[in-house]
Amino acid sequence: MAVGHALRGPFHHPRRRITLDEHLPVDHRLSRVYRFGAGLMGLVLVAFGILGLIDRIGFFDTGGDTVAGLNTNGALSVLSVVIGLLLFVGMVLGGNTASTLNAVLGVAFLLSGFVNLALLETGFNYLAFRLQNVLFSFVVGLLLLVFGMYGRVSGGLPHDNPYWRARHPDEVPRSSRLNPQQAALLRKAAREAQERELTSREHRARTARRHSREAGLRQKLARARRRGGA
Repeated sequence: MAVGHALRGPFHHPRRRITLDEHLPVDHRLSRVYRFGAGLMGLVLVAFGILGLIDRIGFFDTGGDTVAGLNTNGALSVLSVVIGLLLFVGMVLGGNTASTLNAVLGVAFLLSGFVNLALLETGFNYLAFRLQNVLFSFVVGLLLLVFGMYGRVSGGLPHDNPYWRARHPDEVPRSSRLNPQQAALLRKAAREAQERELTSREHRARTARRHSREAGLRQKLARARRRGGA
């Protein structure tokens, strides 16, 4: 029981306020998510920008030229290539750099969607946005936020998350700090303790039932003696 309690005890932790963790992960599994998100979004933006530049659209042209169903001009194409290359840099660096870059650019894309939505029918629509561009900006922003904040919001992180482990090294279960042989021995000891407890309970239950039967037999014998004496 003591071993089982030691294994379960660290998991009983009060809920914390949701925050964005800044600690480097213990391992690099999450870094692959950040790299993939940055690379994928960067590829989409660079491809969109290059296709716009190939068409030689005017830098601030608002004549309705489209690429892959999205309105564009030279300025938007160059901006897309620059942001895409920036995401490629984040993909190469990985880790918290890629995560933070994804999240920041995700917020920027969402804000851009709202701003350009307000400028659609005005003379300040220098990036030639149309409604489909606004929707695209929202979608890319949400995807970048998901890729940037995945596994990093600390309010409800599971205790096997590397960010949670980095912030709470003293509360990481002992089994995860041991080598495989030690962890196996600890798990074996825990199972044996549980089996001993179960065996003890069954023994106590059998003893209680035997005592109950013996008490019943004594009562029957006593009644039979009383009837024989009468």
